[in-house]
Amino acid sequence: MAHAHNLAILRGLIKFKTNTQKIWGVLILLSIVTAVEVGLGIVKPEWSLTKVLGMKLLNWIFIILTIVKAYYITWDFMHMRDETKGLRRAVVWTAIFLILYLIFILLQEGGYVFDVYKDGYIKRDF
Repeated sequence: MAHAHNLAILRGLIKFKTNTQKIWGVLILLSIVTAVEVGLGIVKPEWSLTKVLGMKLLNWIFIILTIVKAYYITWDFMHMRDETKGLRRAVVWTAIFLILYLIFILLQEGGYVFDVYKDGYIKRDF
């Protein structure tokens, strides 16, 4: 027996009558987030160029908004909201861990390559 699809987004804040309306609503939501990213990338406000944890705040905003979009796409289009709590956690926590691990590795290696180009050979003891 099939069950009806959840036709609400943003934890029930916005509800739709049909699947077509929901698809358009999700498209508009993701387009708004993307427009914010593109707008910030074009304008580059002065406040966003301050360093936070070794990287510009603007870069952190891009990373966070990208993760939010990926999470929402997984939650809505892969129907994770309809799965059991254990499966949701296994999928989402694994993805979040791997993304954070990738960010860590990219920052470490990128910093090392930058230092090598800037100062020459550098040996790191971890």
